[in-house]
Amino acid sequence: MDKKFKTLEDFVGTHFIYTYDNGWEYEWYCKNDHTVDYRIHGGMVAGRWVKDQEAHINMLTEGIYKVAWTEPTGTDVALDFVPNEHKLNGTIFFPKWVQDHPEITVCFQNDHIDLMHESREKYETYPKMVVPEFATITYIGDAGANNEDVIAKEPYEGITDDIRNGKFYDENYKMIEK
Repeated sequence: MDKKFKTLEDFVGTHFIYTYDNGWEYEWYCKNDHTVDYRIHGGMVAGRWVKDQEAHINMLTEGIYKVAWTEPTGTDVALDFVPNEHKLNGTIFFPKWVQDHPEITVCFQNDHIDLMHESREKYETYPKMVVPEFATITYIGDAGANNEDVIAKEPYEGITDDIRNGKFYDENYKMIEK
């Protein structure tokens, strides 16, 4: 995608795949000006996916965006997107319980909110595991705002390659059924 990002409206509705320098691969969609969806493809919580996560989404300056949220797990996330340069900086603040029991979070979180809250209360929260990383954006797609097809299926091996190779969405950014 050759789009040049200038305004917040340019950012909303955009679908990204990026790989952190530590090798963790994430997929992230700016669903609207206050909600994000994402799938995690690499790292200690690979296989986790989430829809309708409330987030603070702001433009810092032309073409540079800050997104931050707190998950039901107690994990805090802060992302700085520089899409015109295909760069991102992210910091993830994992509670100790997620570091100790990541398998609990590897699911479609929306179906397990009570378990996330229960685990957050049951296990230790501190010290947090702080993961500050730079990332390279490897895919930018113009999915449009509030597109429920963007993150609508659990992650599988090779899904990000299918997306990058044009085998996952049709010309209207609707999921191609397999």
